[in-house]
Amino acid sequence: MKNVKDKNMLICKSTKFYCKKDEEAFFECIKKITCIDKISGAGKELYLHLAADELHDNDLRDIIGLFFRYNVDMKQLARFLTDRNRVWFFDKPKGYFRGYWHQRVFGRAKKS
Repeated sequence: MKNVKDKNMLICKSTKFYCKKDEEAFFECIKKITCIDKISGAGKELYLHLAADELHDNDLRDIIGLFFRYNVDMKQLARFLTDRNRVWFFDKPKGYFRGYWHQRVFGRAKKS
């Protein structure tokens, strides 16, 4: 297993596809995300090699959507939180956008 702490890599473990076209759609989407430089794999793990340590907002949003749809561990995305993206990526913006993925990345909010 590769080192998940490598900021230039994301790991997709045992990704489940329901048909051949579903798998093809997953890989086509990966190819369209500009920050993903290379794809490799070993066993049941797929490694997405990133071109940079910090992701542009659109790339991060695309990865969030892809990982949510294919049930990839999203906790590994928390390391991409920066002061620049905090407002939309972590803080509580109004509306639907935060709700569908925030808990999978950052866990449950603790009650104060």
